Amino acid sequence: MSGFVEKPEPVEVPGLQHLHTGKVRDLYRNERGELVMVASDRISAYDWVLPTEIPEKGKILTQLSLWWFDLLADLVPNHVLSSELPPGAPADWEGRTLVCRSLRMVPVECVARGYLTGSGLAEYRETRTVCGIALPEGLTDGSELPSPIFTPATKAAVGEHDENVAYEEVAHRVGAEPAAQLRQATLAVYNRAREIARARGIILADTKFEFGYAEATLGAESAEPVLADEVLTPDSSRFWPADQWEPGRAQPSFDKQYVRDWLTSPASGWDRGGEQPPPPLPAEVVERTRAKYAEAYELLTGTSWK
Repeated sequence: MSGFVEKPEPVEVPGLQHLHTGKVRDLYRNERGELVMVASDRISAYDWVLPTEIPEKGKILTQLSLWWFDLLADLVPNHVLSSELPPGAPADWEGRTLVCRSLRMVPVECVARGYLTGSGLAEYRETRTVCGIALPEGLTDGSELPSPIFTPATKAAVGEHDENVAYEEVAHRVGAEPAAQLRQATLAVYNRAREIARARGIILADTKFEFGYAEATLGAESAEPVLADEVLTPDSSRFWPADQWEPGRAQPSFDKQYVRDWLTSPASGWDRGGEQPPPPLPAEVVERTRAKYAEAYELLTGTSWK
């Protein structure tokens, strides 16, 4: 059992049609047919959307995504049209809202890995492969891979796990040429971002992207994937402090690790394998998690969050 502990009611705004409430984002369509994406302060862990929010998290993710979209624009187009607040929207949407092109989304999470951890590590320990890609013997938690690899996954509904798949499965689902485009774009963006992060003392261990295609280009030979959703935030990426990197153990990270650690500690009283939803987070865990998100923003962009 998993999902939302308490699913929020969508905010009603004149001129906007509510389409979907996701783990973090609420999606609307405006009267011009454009998508309006609002990043909430919700946080998820172990396939649950928790009852406690992390203040400013949605704004941090949105502003960091905009920063990355600008830096990557010469590699791949993105879906952002504007970050202006729609007329009639609540003031709290300021800084967390993107108006975007409507795309036909690719039904695959495009994941790039430069280091071995998470589900990739679990698969490697069983088969010495990740998504069918053979890797050398002797790798451990946190090991740098010989070169970055494309390890796609199927998209899961809220409360369910994404499932790693082989490249051939992507080609079967979307076609050989689009699959090749997606792999090339994913690795190009990852390599650019990894170098930018490294120069700021951060290891980008892995990340996932979502791509779509503009409806006007469907079937055209010149069609190219468009980068969508969020990009290179602590919600979609593993960022590690480079000066603390030590293969053979779990790495310190700029993300929600404090939340995961508390939920699996005796202090929470929560049974991850049971049917009961997670409890509310204590104030200390909320603040330390918010601080990690803000720290990642500041280290990457070189600017103060406030």
